Parts: sequence; C-alpha cells; structure tokens
Amino acid sequence: MSDEKRTEQEGKKDKGKVLVYDTTLRDGTQGRDVDFSLEAKLKLAKRLIQLGFDYIEGGWIPSNPKDSRFFEEMEGEELGGSQLVACGSTRKPGRSAEEDYGLESLASSPAGGIAVVGKTWSFHVDEVLKTSLEENLAMIADSIRFLKERGKEVIYDAEHFFDGFEDAPDYALETLRVAQSSGADYVCLCDTNGGTLPGELARVVRIVREELELPLGIHAHDDSGFAAANSSLAVTNGCGMVQGTINGYGERVGNADLCTVIPNLVLKEGYRCLKEGSLERMTTLSHYVSELANLNPDRKAPFVGADAFTHKAGLHVDAVLKNPETFEHVKPESVGNERKFLVSELAGKSTVERKLENMGLDLSEREDIVKEVLQDVKELEEEGYRFENADASFELLVKKIQGQLPSYFNVLGYDVSISRSTDADSEQLHDLPARASVRIDVAGERHEAAEEGHGPVDALDSAFRAALHNFFEPIQKMQLTDYKVRILESYRGTAAKPRVIIEMSDGKSSWSTVGVSANIIEASWHALKECYVYGLEQAGEQTEKEKRNPEETEIKN
Repeated sequence: MSDEKRTEQEGKKDKGKVLVYDTTLRDGTQGRDVDFSLEAKLKLAKRLIQLGFDYIEGGWIPSNPKDSRFFEEMEGEELGGSQLVACGSTRKPGRSAEEDYGLESLASSPAGGIAVVGKTWSFHVDEVLKTSLEENLAMIADSIRFLKERGKEVIYDAEHFFDGFEDAPDYALETLRVAQSSGADYVCLCDTNGGTLPGELARVVRIVREELELPLGIHAHDDSGFAAANSSLAVTNGCGMVQGTINGYGERVGNADLCTVIPNLVLKEGYRCLKEGSLERMTTLSHYVSELANLNPDRKAPFVGADAFTHKAGLHVDAVLKNPETFEHVKPESVGNERKFLVSELAGKSTVERKLENMGLDLSEREDIVKEVLQDVKELEEEGYRFENADASFELLVKKIQGQLPSYFNVLGYDVSISRSTDADSEQLHDLPARASVRIDVAGERHEAAEEGHGPVDALDSAFRAALHNFFEPIQKMQLTDYKVRILESYRGTAAKPRVIIEMSDGKSSWSTVGVSANIIEASWHALKECYVYGLEQAGEQTEKEKRNPEETEIKN
C-alpha cells in the first residue's frame, strides 16, 4: 500500500459509534421464500446479541402470533447491550391511543424498544389512511406519548419519508417535529419504495439534520440498487443509526444488506459497529442466516460471498500473488472470508501453483507436473469441462498425474433403463420408474447391485452405493446433496453436450465434481464416480489391493 493511501485510511479511523438495527426477523421475512420458524428466530436473535447488534427487531405485534411468542420466549434472556424491538403502527384514525388494540399490544410486549411506523407522505394519508393531514399528526403524537408513558424506548419509523419530502417537504418535516415533541428517542428516515438516488438522499438527510435535535436513523430498500450506498451516505451526512437485514432479505428486491453496510462503515469510513471482533465473523453470520432461511448463499455478495475474493484470470492471479492489494479492496480475513484461485482456461502457471499449495502440495521443484496439470486443464476445458466449481475433480486430476491416485475399484459396467406406461383412456403419464445396475471389481472380487430410483441418476447413485457398500465403510456417510446440468453449445439442440456438476457430503465437509459427455447419463456417471473416489480419498481408505500393489494407481474406466 502506498504511503498516501495508508495515510488516507488512517485519517478515516475512529469517527465514532454507529448503532446497528437489525430487522431480519421482521422486515427480512417479508421477502419471497424467506421464512423463519420460531426456533430459528430465537437462534438468530441470540447470535445477533453475541455479536453486539444494538437493536434486534423481532417482529410485528399483534398481527403475528409467532412474533408475539418470540418476545415471550426471549423474556429473561441476557441481552448484553442489545435492545429487543417490537414493531407496530400508529393508532387508527378516530380512535384514542388507549383504545387501540395494536398500541396496547406493543405497550404490553416484553420488548424494551418499540418501532412505531407512521405516515409522512401526504399521498399515503389521503389514499391509504383515508383521513386528514391533521389527524395523521395527532395519530403520531398520541401513539408515541402513549408508549413513552408505558416506559418504552420509541423509534419513530418515518415511512416513505423521502417520497413524502419530495412531494410535500413542509408536511413531511412536520411529522418528524411532532414525533420529536412527543418524546420519540429516535427518528428513522425510511426510503420505503427504494427509489431515492444517493445524491438526493444525502441532501435531504442534511436538511433534516439541521431541523431536528433527535438522533436520526436510516432504513433503505434496494429497489434502485442503492440501499447499501444510501445507508452509508446517510451515516456520513448525519444519521447515527443504520437499519437493515442480513443478506439484504426483504420485500420486493430487499433491504440494505448489513453484511455490506457494516464492513463499508468500519473498513472504509472508520466508524465503530458491533462488538470488537464481530466484523471477522460477518461471513459466518451471512451463511448462518442463509442456512436458517433454507436459502442458498449469494456467491456474488460483496465481502461475504464465496466469489468476493475469487480470482480466475492468470494475469490477475499473478498480480494478487505478488501483492493482494492489486485486485482486492480489503483483506478477505477482515470479514472472515478467504481468497480463492480458480483453475480454468484463463489460468496461468501461478494459478495452478497456488491451487496446488492450497491442496497442501509443494511442487515448486516439479515444474513438469505443474505444466502437465495446466495443459490437461486447458485440453479438458476445450471439451467443456470447468473446474471453478469442481475442486474435487481438479484434485483427482493432479493426483492421477502424480501417480498417487489409488485404484479403489474397477467399474466393469453399468446399465440404466426407464419404463414408461400410459393410461389407455386418459393418456396421462404414470410414474416413470428408473432402474440401474452397476458391476464393480474390488481387489479381484466382483459384485453387482441393482436399484430403482426416482430418475436415472438417482437409480444409478443408489446402485453404485449398494455395490460399494460392503467394501468401503465411509460410503455409508456419503450423500448426494446437489445435481446441476448445464447444456453446452445449446444451438446444437438435442446434440448439445451437457456438463454435470455433482456435490456430495459426508456430514462434515462437501465436495464437487464435474462430468462432460454427449450422453447426459455418462456425464452424470463420470461426476458421480469421481465424487465417491474423492470421498474415499478424504477418508483415507485403503483397499487390500492397494496395500499389496501400491504402484497400481490409475483408476480404470
């Protein structure tokens, strides 16, 4: 790093504390396919408490019984410095705060903090609430006073604030002044539609900062792709609280992703967020939440994605090996991620060498091996193979070239058949059972197994497992966890080649292999076979044949 760049970064340090308000358990669950069981909500809340999140919004009361139970279950839990927040809206028009069931439910909640959502856009007052602008101001004031009298910390969420300010700035600001005079502890400016551009948002935040004495927060949605940028800009222009969700979960395209916002504030702007050491657990947190939500992690997510610090092109890899700052904006370990090098047709000698180092192989004195690996990779990729997501296949290739790949078994052959039947009257398809048989030789002992499955690959996998089962104990723990097919040269129609990626796990780790063939069954078979071979390699399995003839190292067929 240059002296100028280092000096610039040091000058940004210690700008003070920014409060982090997580709403994954409430706003995040409004996203498509995002749902947390009560148990998952409790687990996530406890994880956020461990990391030092200042505010944890647990749900909307009283509309959701599961959210009410969440607060009941959390009552008595050690919160450290965190505050649990329940969310709800202002009182209904024409009703007193004391008579409003929603407000009473919020006030009776075990949560110490309450986020009150109110209308700041006159358009919404007219079209949604169907009441007067004056009544809306009274609703905001009455609701906040009622909750403060019940001993709650109140965050006023100014819904649609930036749209409201653009439409009628005086009225939008008046709603904030009313919230302040009624005793709110914070005012959070919400870009609910996610349509505000960064420059305009920064300008409006500065205006509000001049008008209000209360501390401000920002709640940005990502409909224009600026939620993370808007959140950072809001902080640098006067907001001391930032709201968002883990992985950006939320309605429509999502909320500001705290896994992006927090690293930017800490590493780029010099603010303090969460507990010391929590930033290094950001990648783990992101994946943990994905697992709880039963969703695949976003590989392309900034900072925490699997590809965030992944390098493929040979020239880039060479530069990164000399100095990572040439192609990385922060250190991957600063957010708990890691640097990866992909092997592909773009790879150079340095990529292969680093990949071999990651495998624990020091081949610096074997340039012939490195060259052969690189040549084989390029030739295989000409056929359609890709090793970026098939590390296990790459490792087996290297071991084969080295002459260090044991011959666990010899495949004598396999057969796959599918039976189709139709109802003569309805002509509707019935089940299409698939059956496969696999014949193998292990140390001179032959065995055949036949199994049925839901499809040809499932049947083939079941038959293969059955054939290997009596010979290799680790097979019992191996399970196929993912199966992907990519059609290459699709313009060739049914003559196009498929590429198959198979992922397998033994419960402790997972690995992926690749197969390519004009026949999709053969491509699947190749990837499946390599998956089991790699699993046996990982388990350190040795056959009697290998012990007797260690020089026989090539996998046959």
